[in-house]
Amino acid sequence: MFQLSMHTPIIDITISELEGAIIALDWGWSPFQGSSPLLQEAKHQLDAYFDGDLKEFDLPLSPMGTRHQEKVWQSMQRIPYGETRTYGAIAKEIGSAAQAVGSACGRNPIPILIPCHRVVAHASKLGGYSGDGGFYTKRALLVLEGALSVEKGFALEQSGALDQ
Repeated sequence: MFQLSMHTPIIDITISELEGAIIALDWGWSPFQGSSPLLQEAKHQLDAYFDGDLKEFDLPLSPMGTRHQEKVWQSMQRIPYGETRTYGAIAKEIGSAAQAVGSACGRNPIPILIPCHRVVAHASKLGGYSGDGGFYTKRALLVLEGALSVEKGFALEQSGALDQ
């Protein structure tokens, strides 16, 4: 397994590769560094994403989870850049319950690349986020993509409408 850590405008992250596919994106810096062409490409694409120049990732992903989790993660990958879906909408799409979708989102091993930040509770609540920084990170990613205005994000926070 190879790992590559990088700085982003939001938080440091570490990308992990196993057998030619990305298997994890973790928050923070790993002391175990070992690059590969795939990890360099992932870093390039993530840099372009954070610069606002990339809207869709083209990387081999291999998240490890249950069949249900994999269905949720596949559904999340179909949410276009700059858009959101509710837990309920994904649940309806895959024939599940909203709570089970939320649980699968929380267990997403490859956040950002599998965009669990694009899944919201409903129009007036963002819902939780398991990534480092919690809803602040989720809000920052949605603002970056234009799915949430800075003003609305701060208004939600000030009103107490954000789930933490």
